[in-house]
Amino acid sequence: MTDLHTLDVAGLTLGYEDKDIVKAVSTRIPTGKITAIIGANASGKSTLLRGVARLLKPRAGSVVLDGKAVHDMRSLDVAKIIGLLPQSPVAPESITVGDLVSRGRYPHQGWFARWSAEDDKAVADALESTGTAELVDRKLTQLSGGQRQRVWIAMALAQGTDILLLDEPTTYLDINYQVEVLDLLTDLNNRTGTTIVMVLHELNLACRYADHVIAMKQGAIVTEGDPCEVITSEVVEDVFKLQCDVMPCPRSGTPMVIPLGRHRVAAVAGA
Repeated sequence: MTDLHTLDVAGLTLGYEDKDIVKAVSTRIPTGKITAIIGANASGKSTLLRGVARLLKPRAGSVVLDGKAVHDMRSLDVAKIIGLLPQSPVAPESITVGDLVSRGRYPHQGWFARWSAEDDKAVADALESTGTAELVDRKLTQLSGGQRQRVWIAMALAQGTDILLLDEPTTYLDINYQVEVLDLLTDLNNRTGTTIVMVLHELNLACRYADHVIAMKQGAIVTEGDPCEVITSEVVEDVFKLQCDVMPCPRSGTPMVIPLGRHRVAAVAGA
């Protein structure tokens, strides 16, 4: 089980050039749970995640890890606790799956440290848990989209962090691969207690897989909490400008968002 690392966002303002994107956001990330950040395009979701990951310097406020501002900590120390899978990760075209996943161990390699049996085990476990062990000698460019995403997640798992941040890990994937990736992350959370924070676009999957949902609009948090409590038709219309019905999923009981299209609704109403 993971250590109980705490992660807080306190009055955080982030931006690019002369524009603020995230504005005075405060929240506490639930430890050992899965959190999904949702919102329309340009709502500040990915910017917030980048700030939490220490990739953007705050204009105001702070990200606090175990009582310490992450921007005051050494990068190596942060990387041992917080792992990040960006939206569009980049790797050399010729790199193999095994080499890429092994890169996840770099934060654990000091100036004079050698590759250890612990490193071997971490890489092997990451490959096994993501179902990519048989791909270890394949080049990344030879893989399907779903396979590549599982390999990137394996690299993040090999890092062995207690907090894992993922920016839209299911984007551009077919629905079966989306479910496969989210099942994998849920298995990780259940098995190790890893705190997972991910940006998601698909509302029904966010409701199904997340313990905690943060809904953002124009760089601020509109509401957050258990998806069964915070995902309502009013919230969806406010955040996404989408009229919808929200009802419990007959299998999971989690909220199910059903968009109301003008033509189909009109046809049924007039029938």
